[in-house]
Amino acid sequence: MNFAPAATTQTEQDLVRLSQQGDRAAFGELVQLHQRGVVNLVYRLCGNPTFAEDIAQDAFIRAWQKLDSYRPVAPFRNWVYRIAANTAIDILRRDKDQVDIDTVVISAPGSNLEQDLVHRQRDETIRQAVLSLPLASRSVLILREFEDLSYQEISEALEIPIGTVMSRLNYARTALRTILADLLEA
Repeated sequence: MNFAPAATTQTEQDLVRLSQQGDRAAFGELVQLHQRGVVNLVYRLCGNPTFAEDIAQDAFIRAWQKLDSYRPVAPFRNWVYRIAANTAIDILRRDKDQVDIDTVVISAPGSNLEQDLVHRQRDETIRQAVLSLPLASRSVLILREFEDLSYQEISEALEIPIGTVMSRLNYARTALRTILADLLEA
């Protein structure tokens, strides 16, 4: 979704190199480049914006701690997304009962309230359906459909074979269709 332009690729590589040498300011710039994408990814995994911010912060702390293990064979974004997804999955498995998926959406001034309500209900139905998927399938679906990563990038980000990405994505799409059909019938 929000990717750094191609012109900043070299700059990003320089920031990574400087960060690996202990430059916290350079790492801060990397965080700024990828924070929105990481928070969006985690939000779609957990469904709670406050929880997503906390998990994203934990993910960036882990990324700083493991920065010397990053090798620039894959984009930095993929590497940090993998850390964020793994952090989210670990925390969600550990703290299952603490995840609150209720959020408040405020309408824009001058908007059609009835139309906004219909859109919010639809969005909430889709969000709940996505959140009901198993974490492994949900992660692949979110990275593909919401973050627009390729199968190869998802494979690298989650450290799973491409065939597993494809089967999990197929399962997630099929399950989502079934869940949404059931919800729309109710």
